[in-house]
Amino acid sequence: MDEEHSQLLVDLESISLVDTDEFTIFSQDDLPVGGFQVMEDIRRKGKLCDVTLKVEDQCFTAHRIVLAAVIPYFNAMFTHDMAESKQMEITMQGIDPSALESLINFAYSGKVKVDQSNVQSLLVGASFLQLAKVREACSDFLKDRLYPHNVLGIRAFADTLGCWSLVEECNRYLQKHFAEVCVSDEFLSLPLQDVREIISRDELNVQSEETVFEAVMSWVKRDLAERGEHLPELLTKVRMPLLTPQYLTDRVATENLIRSSHECRDLLDEAKDYHLMPERRPLLQSFRTRPRCCNDIVGLIYAVGGLTKSGDSLSTVEVYDPIVGRWQMAESMSMLRSRVGVVVMKKKLYAIGGYDGIDRLATVEVFDPTSKCWSKVCPMNCKRSAVGAAVLNDHLYVCGGYDGVTSLNTVECYDSEANKWSMVTSMTKHRSAAGVVAFDGHVYAIGGHDGLSIFDSVERYDPTTCQWTPVTPMLSKRCRLGAATLDGRLYVCGGYDGSTFLRTVEVYDPITSKWSFIGAMNVTRSRVALVANMGRLYAIGGYDGANNLSTVEVYSPEQDQWEFITSMCAHEGGVGVGVIPLP
Repeated sequence: MDEEHSQLLVDLESISLVDTDEFTIFSQDDLPVGGFQVMEDIRRKGKLCDVTLKVEDQCFTAHRIVLAAVIPYFNAMFTHDMAESKQMEITMQGIDPSALESLINFAYSGKVKVDQSNVQSLLVGASFLQLAKVREACSDFLKDRLYPHNVLGIRAFADTLGCWSLVEECNRYLQKHFAEVCVSDEFLSLPLQDVREIISRDELNVQSEETVFEAVMSWVKRDLAERGEHLPELLTKVRMPLLTPQYLTDRVATENLIRSSHECRDLLDEAKDYHLMPERRPLLQSFRTRPRCCNDIVGLIYAVGGLTKSGDSLSTVEVYDPIVGRWQMAESMSMLRSRVGVVVMKKKLYAIGGYDGIDRLATVEVFDPTSKCWSKVCPMNCKRSAVGAAVLNDHLYVCGGYDGVTSLNTVECYDSEANKWSMVTSMTKHRSAAGVVAFDGHVYAIGGHDGLSIFDSVERYDPTTCQWTPVTPMLSKRCRLGAATLDGRLYVCGGYDGSTFLRTVEVYDPITSKWSFIGAMNVTRSRVALVANMGRLYAIGGYDGANNLSTVEVYSPEQDQWEFITSMCAHEGGVGVGVIPLP
């Protein structure tokens, strides 16, 4: 020790401090980061390295302590009595050299570049080395790059590595985009068991069961000699009773592969019986009669027109995004409309008829979410407020309503291609403020009133026969009710029975042809709008007997329970509602 340092120690010994329990802790937060940077610089100079990892014909030097500290695979190798714990050179198998180099660098820097050229090898390497965060980053990279032509390949790849979150995301994408996936080479090259499993899913997003039938036929015909014998088995997974009678007759029954198979013809006969003998439907109850429902389709909920607190009609439109849970203003209609009919057809929002504060309206306008503009289309033949509307087979049906003098039983059908309305068969009852929905291949008209009586009755229109027939009546009389369909069942909520404003909810099962009560809403709601979105029911606005309502409730079928969500910001009840699915 030199003289200067000896003098410093003498000086320190002469310092007198008060005896106390107080202390302080100094912390240098950037020390670990800086230390790892220095260690990486040392490694790149080839100094102090105590292990070499060899993959194929490439070698990478590193420090055991760094690898063990960051990479679980090496931690287990170096801290246990394995032969490799003492070897200077370790030969690695089952990992790509470039991936290993990137992951060694990650151990020092905490950073790794993921791109389309290396994501697969990195995911394999991260899985091998048990680097959970890198593995998750690679999975997220692939989740953002799923397309109809690659989703099945990525799903198979993720399954072999046990990346279950990526497998689940692939399944959700596959279900949501089945119509595009099923025409891809990946789908047509799948083995039988995979095709069978996919087409069995309830969650497939298809406009019609025709998509599933055509997917099966395309898969079989890709290699008819090898796959032809599997057609009967696959057709048992196609929900043929849900195909239209016309399609069954014109397409399915004329297919040679089906005509030549006894098992296939039996399935075709079952589907025909379902349509020809509705009274026997309870005997045909199976998954083949259950509509598919993809709850991953996110829709924006548009609340259109309606009333102010003082009862004035509105042109206002607001939209609810269920992902962010917020209402915001959208483009207003060109006219004031309360008691307006609202539907979505071909991803466009239609506002039909209504009341502007002076007159009942025959006018119709349509909102295009792409251009964010409203435009008028051909007006109806009749003025209608308190009107019910539904879309079936790309045609828009309006039923009943009130023309300012009387409740109506007339029904009109709009063809968007021809921009033309035509009158179809009238309902058996005059119905104003009824619930109208498309369900089970028919248009249902539910409840309502004729100016004198409020109905519990239900009737439905068959577009193939152009006839209205009665259906099992509801358990309660209801007008100004909400009606919607979800998972193959028909729901009605709220309304007015002539003496009481209602909060009760009923569900109709077409298999049993019976109505039953389910969990009631939290508040009474007349003039309520009911829509389905993402596997839930939304009861929006209404009137509780004293006030117009801006509140919204959501129903969970699994829990049989309603809960409040964010209230509308610009409406006070009486709105028309439609759901436009996001692209």
